This record gives sequence, structure tokens and C-alpha cells, in this order.
Amino acid sequence: FGALRLAARASGRARRTARSLKARARRSGLRAHYALQRRLPLRERDALFGAGDGHGYTHHPAALERAARDLVPGLRTFWITRPEHRHTAPTATRRVTPGSAAYFTALARARYLVTDGEPEPGHVKRRGQCVVQTGRGTPLKRIGAEVLDRPAAGTTDVRRVVATADQWDYALSGNRHTTLTWERAYPAAYTVLEYGQPRADAFHSPDPAARERLRETLGLAPDVTALLYAPTYRDHRTGPHHPPDLDRMLHRLGPRFAVLARAHPRCGAPLLPPGTAPSTRLIDVSAHPSVERLCLASDALITDYSSLMVEYAVLDRPIVLYADDWAAFEAARGLSVDLRGCAPGPVACDEDDLTAVFASGTWSGPGSAARRAAFRTRFCPWDDGRAAERVVRRVFLGEQPPAL
Repeated sequence: FGALRLAARASGRARRTARSLKARARRSGLRAHYALQRRLPLRERDALFGAGDGHGYTHHPAALERAARDLVPGLRTFWITRPEHRHTAPTATRRVTPGSAAYFTALARARYLVTDGEPEPGHVKRRGQCVVQTGRGTPLKRIGAEVLDRPAAGTTDVRRVVATADQWDYALSGNRHTTLTWERAYPAAYTVLEYGQPRADAFHSPDPAARERLRETLGLAPDVTALLYAPTYRDHRTGPHHPPDLDRMLHRLGPRFAVLARAHPRCGAPLLPPGTAPSTRLIDVSAHPSVERLCLASDALITDYSSLMVEYAVLDRPIVLYADDWAAFEAARGLSVDLRGCAPGPVACDEDDLTAVFASGTWSGPGSAARRAAFRTRFCPWDDGRAAERVVRRVFLGEQPPAL
């Protein structure tokens, strides 16, 4: 028995060593492949797009990829996606898996790199490459160098922040607030394109028939008011965000309301508590590939400090803020906007307040509409459905857009 136990231990160590050596050899091979590809000429008609950490075909980069294929003759596009999200990308674009040889080839040789995140570790921007940073929405929370004095907001290294921004040629902005925030949070010599919000283009002229089809696939009855609950992540929490008791709220509001609950991608878990019974009125949509389509399917948005509220405002549908941890969030991360003073709708600080906002009709009343109109004027001044086109014409075709 002792001999067998020793043999099993030795076998386990040998397997672990073999896996480690294989992984090292693969990393070394990919580094050598990337170094070789950097020595080869750039492919002037290639463009590499990506959103999040290999997430699906979504956000500003997806809107720009669609516009680029339509407007730029001969352009060949690539989309960075993990295998589980490959089905979300259109067949017209080539899909590359993060960390693969094809990915490093595109990273080294594509003329254009369009992303909403940080560059690949070890990425070297080549002379002639054009890097477009789209961002992930209007920065209502403090970002970049603004959180250097906020340890709870994560480990932000000012040298890494500046080095990252030094690689950008362009950064996108939807409003004056975003432009000033980029310049303050990421000080570097890139050009800010204050042209609007590309992913909000689809919100400018929504298709009623497509909306009804999507609602049907989600199981929403035509006469039900669908509330999209989409909170942002919390840096100061290690686990998922705990929502209000949505089931209890729906029970108090009655059968004419339903909730689509969507966890932030960085939370990595469903939003509803484990064991929540399936329901046609409380639907977890965290796994849905497109938050934009969920916005189109909903009748109102419930969020907290998320930049999603700025894009959703283009739809001109009611928005309610639910912020039960305002003081903690301000202390940990901080806001760059006084949301209490400029919120696009009612602000609820606890579950009873949130229920009362919908039970009383305040969520869709004239006061809410007035606040939303003021919010749109400040944060959505250029959103006319052509933001992606303006960016593509400037970056890929070298055209100056007409005066906005």
C-alpha cells in the first residue's frame, strides 16, 4: 500500500510538471510568434476589434465594427472573442480567440486596433498602428488617475495608467463631461473625438417589430411593463452585488410589472440569489449576449451609478436610480458627477422607496420626464444615430465630420 501511495504521488507530480512545462512552452512559442509577426509589414486593410475580456459582440467596438464594414471599402475586420461567445459575432467578421496564434498575428499586423479595455500584457504598439480607445460609456464613476487616492477602488498604478494612454491615438467621447474626464484621468497626447455614443445609435430609431420579437423570446406579455435592473460593480466588495428583494417588490406592485435582472459582467455570477424559482415576471438575463437589445426590450431602467443610464436616456424611457449604498460607494470609488443633483429620474435609497416610486407612478410622471430631458441635454448632445459613422469616417477614411 505504501509503495502504491508513493507511486501515485510521483505520478501526480509528473503530470503537474508536464502540464507546467507544456504551458511554458506554449507561452514561449506565442511570444516568439508575436515577436516574429511584429517584424512583418502591417496589413493596411486589417482592423482588430474587441470588447471586454473577450466578451461577445457588443458595446461601442461592435457598433464601430458594423459601421466600418459598411463604409470602408476592402476592410477586413477581426473580433476578439472567447469560444463561448463566438456565436454572437457576425459571420462577416473573422473571430479570433484571446491568446491564440491568430490573435497575436492580428494584434501585431492589423493597422487599426479598436478596444474598450486595456492592451494585451506585453503588447508593443508598432509605428503606423492606430489605436482607438472607445471606453465603456460616460465615466460617472472616477477612473484612471482620479482613483489614485482611493485604495478601495483597486490597485491603480499611475505609471501604468499613463503608459496605457500613451498608446492611444484616439479616445471616444459622447459629451463635454467625458472629454474633460479623459484629459484629467488619462493625461497623454491622444485626440478626443467628441462625436457621440456609437452603441446608442441603435436607440435613436428602434425597430418596434424587433422589440416585440425579443420580448416574446424573453417570455414577456405584450401588456407587461418590463423593468431592466442593471447595477454596476463595486470595487469594495469581493462578491456579487446583492439586489433588493425583487420578488417581494413585484408581489407588492402587482401583475402588470416584470423585472429583467442583469448582473454586471465583472461580477461573474447571476444577479438573483441561488434557488430563486423560475418566473415569467422575474427573469435573470445576465447570460444574454447584448445589453443593448435588453434595453430595447424594456420599458424602464433601474440602475445605480452605471454609465448605462446615459445611453438608455437616448431612448427617452423612464430611468430610476436605486442607490442603497451611496455613502460607501462615494468613500470607496467616488463619483465624478453629482448624480443626486442631475439624476435622469427619481432616486430611491431603499427597497420601500423603490417600490413606492413605481406604485405611485412617479417613475413615469412629468417630473421624471423633465429630469430626463435635462439629463439628455447635458450628456447626449450628439446622439443622432450617426456617432459610429462619424468616428469611422474620421479614423479610417481621414474625413473631418461636418460641424455638430
